[in-house]
Amino acid sequence: MRVLSINDINRAEWSALVKASATGTWFQSPEAYDFYASMPGLFKPFAIGLENEGKLSAVCVGYITVEKSALKQAMTRRAIIVGGPCLADDCSNEEVEALMKAVRKELKSEAIYVECRNFNDYSRWKDAFASAGFDYVPHLNFHVNTSSVETVEANLGKSRKRDIRTSLRDGATIIEKPTLEQVREYYTILEHLYKTRVKTPLFPLSFFEKLWQHKDGRFILVALNNEIIGGTVCVEQEGKCLYEWFACGRDGEWKAIFPSTLATYSGIRYAAEHNCPRFDMMGAGKPDEAYGVRDFKAKFGGTEVEHGRFLCITKPLLYKIGVLGVKILKKLK
Repeated sequence: MRVLSINDINRAEWSALVKASATGTWFQSPEAYDFYASMPGLFKPFAIGLENEGKLSAVCVGYITVEKSALKQAMTRRAIIVGGPCLADDCSNEEVEALMKAVRKELKSEAIYVECRNFNDYSRWKDAFASAGFDYVPHLNFHVNTSSVETVEANLGKSRKRDIRTSLRDGATIIEKPTLEQVREYYTILEHLYKTRVKTPLFPLSFFEKLWQHKDGRFILVALNNEIIGGTVCVEQEGKCLYEWFACGRDGEWKAIFPSTLATYSGIRYAAEHNCPRFDMMGAGKPDEAYGVRDFKAKFGGTEVEHGRFLCITKPLLYKIGVLGVKILKKLK
């Protein structure tokens, strides 16, 4: 077995592995790496591969967060592997352990922790992750079957159908190809949500402008009287999955218009209409904690899955300080 750096990985083999693997997501693709690399002031990307007998058997792509403040960078830097690593379907435990040990070795001096946010089932390799120093943390998600529009409509909850119907009846419209100015308008809604309710860091506007320009970025916005009132931000893995990265809306401002519901539904329907057999909601919280977002996502006809996360804490004291800081921030009004 041989560990590969970004310059050693054959990009054609890399793309082929992501396309063929059951754990291959857009976030593990060369396109994702290039997207992260296009924003050096925000991300420090990494890609580590594993070759066995001349064959690329695994790739792990992610980013280390970058902060402008040196103090903030020292206190909050983290390595995120969105979707989990891409493993060949016949990847052995020995190969997975070797890959993740290489990931840990490369990142241990640069990040307070390394987190794999899994979108697929890694249960058969759980022991290999543990041997490499990655602990399993339960985390939920929803996968929506978008193999056809008929399937989407059949699985949709009754209350969601009603909310969608009244929203469209009262004048809400869907914009699948928004202008950059409309994207900026949407960002103000999302930014307000993060400041007042989510209370965790949000990527800057430049991130969304870059994603809007990207060939795989999908912005599906909701408008009323030519004003943006919500929307969903996705990335498309052609023929495989549409991933809902962000969604929000000015909910509660109208009696019968539900921007967030209409936004997510529009993303789900877009996936069905564009030959993406799955819509991935990219997380629904911890199973032992009440989570309003999970309640919202549960009514779109998806299947609840628990593929969890793998966590490697490289600097325990700073990690504990960070966890405490997030809790305090979320309690502040």
